[in-house]
Amino acid sequence: MLDIGPLELITLVVLAVLIFGPDNLPKVIQDVSRTLRKIRQFSESAKEDIRSELGPEFKDFEFEDLNPKTFVRKHVLEKDELGLKEIRNGFDFKAEMSDLTDAVHSRTPEAPPATPDLLKKQDRPAPGERPPFDSDAT
Repeated sequence: MLDIGPLELITLVVLAVLIFGPDNLPKVIQDVSRTLRKIRQFSESAKEDIRSELGPEFKDFEFEDLNPKTFVRKHVLEKDELGLKEIRNGFDFKAEMSDLTDAVHSRTPEAPPATPDLLKKQDRPAPGERPPFDSDAT
């Protein structure tokens, strides 16, 4: 419920005993539980008042549906009137992207990409022969 582990719970109990003392702790627990109960009752009565004011068509209205994630999950993803699951399952995005990449780089899908072997030793010019001149590099 509150994602409190056993060690954290023990720490909270020890702190409560140290702060309120062992004599006052039962009364504090009763007061806190009574306050939480009143807050829940107030919340439920407010929800019922809102439902009654909205009318009979909203009698099964849940306030959790106002959360956008819950609303989308309930009205769009569960019904699937548009066949979105079928469309989504019909696409293989990885294959589509690799085909697109191959088309951009003008590669055929059968041929592996031509990559230069950078570790291969380059041919050196013969003695007395000049290396090729690259005007862009100078």
